[in-house]
Amino acid sequence: MDLLKALVLGVVEGLTEFLPISSTGHLILAGDLLDFVHPNRDVFYVAIQSGAMLAVVWEYRARFFKIDFDLYRNLVVAFVPAAILGLLFSKYIKSYLFHAVPVAIAFIVGGVIILIVERRAFVPRVESTQAMTWRDALKVGIAQCFALIPGTSRSGATIIGGMLFGLSRKAATEFSFFLAVPTLIAAGGYDLWKNRHALSADDAGMWTVGVVMSFASAFVVIRWLVRYVATHDFKPFAWYRIAFGLAVLLTAYFGWVDWKA
Repeated sequence: MDLLKALVLGVVEGLTEFLPISSTGHLILAGDLLDFVHPNRDVFYVAIQSGAMLAVVWEYRARFFKIDFDLYRNLVVAFVPAAILGLLFSKYIKSYLFHAVPVAIAFIVGGVIILIVERRAFVPRVESTQAMTWRDALKVGIAQCFALIPGTSRSGATIIGGMLFGLSRKAATEFSFFLAVPTLIAAGGYDLWKNRHALSADDAGMWTVGVVMSFASAFVVIRWLVRYVATHDFKPFAWYRIAFGLAVLLTAYFGWVDWKA
């Protein structure tokens, strides 16, 4: 059963990591619905994000493995703010916010923010990731800090934040993909190291299934999303977030669903 649950959760992670709907929030809720109570559950949620990260590296391998100092510099600059705050507050975030109701509230608030942003008329200042300066990257990195709150969405924070700071929709989306690589490597590596004594070789199959399914589903989403943003906005995702968040709050309030967290 753990293998089957890992398969489902891997697909959920890959499908939601790069959409502005919060992969961590969906994993927490999906884990509750599946009654996934593994002792290393939270570490598993973070670690399978490496599959989605590998999908980005593979899809953009020509860009990543080309010597592009501007890109590397921008990724480092954008990564630092969330890394610092994550190290300082990760313990408190997991203790108090990795629960169904806070996630649902973050879903709704994030959806409302997307709708507000999408009502504005944008004239992009930066059309491509190659034209980004380190200041642009720093602004996106500051926006990514909000994604430390589960349910906010790392992709949503960086894409919508990037658009607010003058990036075109495509540039903001692609830079969000790129920024996922150092962010997910650091988050997954830190959690695995911190919990290394609790890991067991018996769980290798579960972890492998989760990572592989995360890679496969994320790869599909990456290709689809780049085409989508060329002609569409993010309002459908905003309404989905609001509806899903309200559904979770209602089911929690009336006791229709036994949310474990």
